Amino acid sequence: MAHLNIGSLIFDDLDQVDLTGPHEVLSRLPDSTWKIYAKSMAPARDMKGLRILPDATLEEAPPLDVLHLPGGFGVDAAMADPVILEWVRRQAMGAKAVFTVCTGALLLGATGLLRGKRATTHWASHHMLPIFGATAVNERVVEDGKFVTAAGVTSGFDGALHLAAKLCGPEVAQGIQLYMQYDPRPPFDAGTPETAPAALVASTRAAMAAVLERREKAVRAVAASFT
Repeated sequence: MAHLNIGSLIFDDLDQVDLTGPHEVLSRLPDSTWKIYAKSMAPARDMKGLRILPDATLEEAPPLDVLHLPGGFGVDAAMADPVILEWVRRQAMGAKAVFTVCTGALLLGATGLLRGKRATTHWASHHMLPIFGATAVNERVVEDGKFVTAAGVTSGFDGALHLAAKLCGPEVAQGIQLYMQYDPRPPFDAGTPETAPAALVASTRAAMAAVLERREKAVRAVAASFT
């Protein structure tokens, strides 16, 4: 198998678990190199202030075999950034696999490359995928050709293991899972809108309403540029 160049995009206000969860998996793939890329070498701050340093700028990135796009509140600004969009589009078109976590799927959608594809994203933004011409699928991980999309935040672990099996075989993926002791047994069955208490879902939606309204405006503005 040829050496794999794996690259993750970072930007301000990303969700760090969307980045570091998949890193825990993908950085362990045999004969591979994993690096972080950003518009500049300045540290990016995640939604809670954690600083993350890039390895190189977008211009310095080689053609990637695997492109990884995290999500987070910063996706809204990233979707409107022509430099980021052009880089994502170019790298995605040449990559063997493109992997998004959470609202990273919307960033990919903003390039036009999810049109006609099945995809998933965080439950609160799931309804926005069709605006980009994608078919929204309510699953934790969705694969359509070379595109692998994972739902919200912790789904990145599942998606990365799925991708590891796709690229290197199930034995490699299982070995990584065992090393991580990834055997989730959450204390509450509240991880999806379908299983969480209705009052909790309602209050969470209400708390996110302003963010989602801004995001949908950003998504529609980008989608309008396609026509």
